[in-house]
Amino acid sequence: MSEFERPVIRPRRLRRTPAIRAMVSETALRPEQLVLPAFVREGIDAPLPIGSMPGVVQHTRDTLRKAVVEAAEAGVKGVMLFGIPETKDSIGSAGTDPEGILNVAIADVKAEVGDAVVVMSDLCLDEFTDHGHCGVLREDGEVDNDATLERYAAMAVVQAAAGVDMVGPSGMMDGQVAVIRDALDATGHTDTGILAYGAKYASAFFGPFREAVDSSLQGDRRTYQQDYANAVEGVRESLLEVEQGADIVMVKPALAYLDVIRQVRDAVDVPVAAYNVSGEYAMVEAAAANGWIDREPAILETLTAIRRAGADVILTYWAVEAARLLR
Repeated sequence: MSEFERPVIRPRRLRRTPAIRAMVSETALRPEQLVLPAFVREGIDAPLPIGSMPGVVQHTRDTLRKAVVEAAEAGVKGVMLFGIPETKDSIGSAGTDPEGILNVAIADVKAEVGDAVVVMSDLCLDEFTDHGHCGVLREDGEVDNDATLERYAAMAVVQAAAGVDMVGPSGMMDGQVAVIRDALDATGHTDTGILAYGAKYASAFFGPFREAVDSSLQGDRRTYQQDYANAVEGVRESLLEVEQGADIVMVKPALAYLDVIRQVRDAVDVPVAAYNVSGEYAMVEAAAANGWIDREPAILETLTAIRRAGADVILTYWAVEAARLLR
């Protein structure tokens, strides 16, 4: 080779065989990183399919227990529980009732799987209020931040008493993590963790979820969920929630916010979770049902992208299926 000739650069050599590709893969997606969101409904005797989320159901207490055991057997290490009560009121009383559906479901699941699965619970009022908002409303119809914090503190204590490993405050109220941490510590639940929704956006991708929890919401949540045009705001709130005592911070949704996941991952020194939400799930399922995309590769590509962006933990309705595909 003369001094003027350059070697031919062939990046494709590292793509030639499955073994080479696996050896140099930059991003690892493991079943242990996946969390299964699950819905449990009061007053039903058989699972109810959710029309906009094919394959996802509202569980009975019995079928929820079986679903969590199935997840554990697949290698999934976390479950996030959402409760749907028979009766709702203006302050979400069912959320703080020790015999309320979410709280008894927490106890059911902990009794079934013990420490084999991290049992998490949604800590928000929207599933329990007749107006569908995430907090207590003032007379003018706006959410009362501080009155809502009192309800969150009470919910956290009840959920911890039921045995939850980690509460998930998702209402985006100012100061929510500090109030919850203080309430847990004051009642002796110092080991109960907090997975805080540090960056939760007012997103169109939540649509199917509202069917899943029979939401009563009229209007929107733009006065407390973040503007999807903003990224720095998500980082700022995540840092605030870490300062207040969050053990993990969450970005929700995931796919339209991969840049936010990366920025939050670079900014905080705690694990970062991302929620692959109902609308993201429904889009892939609908496209696959129409033969427009190859379903299983699309699932793994989606979850790997979220992981590549920086998420340490991924909440996804595909958790069990993806865990099996990854084995």
